[in-house]
Amino acid sequence: MRLGRQGAAVPRKLGRPLASTHCILDIQPMHEVNLRGVDLNLMVLLDLLVEHRSVTAAAEAAHMSQPAMSRALGRLRALLRDPLLARGAQGLVPTPAAVAMQPALKRMLAEAAGLVARRRFDPAAWRGQVGIAATDHQTILLLPRLIRRLFAEAPLMELRVVPFQASRLDELRDGRLHLTFGILEQALPPGLRREALDEDRFVTLLRAGHPALSDWRVERFAALDHVLVTVLGEGRGAMDELLRAQGLSRRVALRLPHFYAAMAVVADSDLVVTLPASIARRHAAPLGLVAVEPPLAPPPFNTTMVWPEVLDADPGNAWLRGLVREEAARLAASA
Repeated sequence: MRLGRQGAAVPRKLGRPLASTHCILDIQPMHEVNLRGVDLNLMVLLDLLVEHRSVTAAAEAAHMSQPAMSRALGRLRALLRDPLLARGAQGLVPTPAAVAMQPALKRMLAEAAGLVARRRFDPAAWRGQVGIAATDHQTILLLPRLIRRLFAEAPLMELRVVPFQASRLDELRDGRLHLTFGILEQALPPGLRREALDEDRFVTLLRAGHPALSDWRVERFAALDHVLVTVLGEGRGAMDELLRAQGLSRRVALRLPHFYAAMAVVADSDLVVTLPASIARRHAAPLGLVAVEPPLAPPPFNTTMVWPEVLDADPGNAWLRGLVREEAARLAASA
C-alpha cells in the first residue's frame, strides 16, 4: 500500500493514482449473460412460483411433480443468485428481488407467447384461472352477462371473482388479477391501463315518505345525513366539491364500500345516498326507495375497465377485454 498525492491510500493493483484522488473507483466489467446457456422455460416456472408462493401449488399449475419443481427452484436460485422464495410466518414469501422482477417477467412471457401463438386466439381451448375484481355495482349489473358469455365460449376456463378494493391494485398490477371494472375516477398507479366502457349519471335515493322530498332545496339537501360509497380509500365524493363551490357542506354520517348495503341502510332510515342511476333503476323500487335528481347535479361519469400493463399484449386478456366491452355496450343499450 502506498499514498497518493492527497495522502489517500492507493492499492498497488490499481497502478498509478489519478491526478486528483479524492476518491478512487474500482470499476468491474459488467458480466454478460449468455442466453444460449439459459433454459427460458425456467422463467415460466419462476412466474408460477412467485404467483402461487408454494412449490406444490406451482407444480400442480405446471402439471409437473413437486420434486421436479423443487429442482427447478434450485436452478433458478443459482441462476439469479437470490433465494427467490423464503420461509415466512404463513408459508413461502417472495424475496424483494423476486417481487421486483415479476412485472417484467410477466411482460416478457406475454410477449414471448405472442411471438409463438397462433394469429387467431381460440377461447374454447383456453385453460387456467381468470381473476376479475369488481364492485358490487358491476357484479350485479354486468357480471351475469359476462359470465354467460365466458362459460359458453371458454368452457375450460375457471373464473375467480373478488370484491374490488384499494388493496387489490397490487394484485392487478402484477397480473395476479386479469382485470377489473367499476366506477374508477381516481388516478391509478403506474403499470395499469384503463378504458371507458359507458356513461352513467348520479341520482339521490331516499326512502318513500322522507320529509325532505317536499323541500328539495340545495340547503335542505346539504343538511341531511348522507351515506358515501367509497371503493378506493376515504376520499370525498363529487357532490362535496359542488357543495363547496356554493359555500355549503354536507355531513357524511356513514361510509360503506358496497352500493347495495348503502341502499339497504337508506331504505330503513332518514339517511340519503347519491349513487349511479344504473343501479338505482335496478334496485330502488324493490327497496321502497325514491330516486330524484340531486339539487346540484354532478357531471356524468364513466364505468371503467382496468387491466395490468403486463397482460396488455396477452391474447387471452385482449379477448376478455373485448367481451367486457361488448357486454357493457349491450347493457347500456338496454338501459
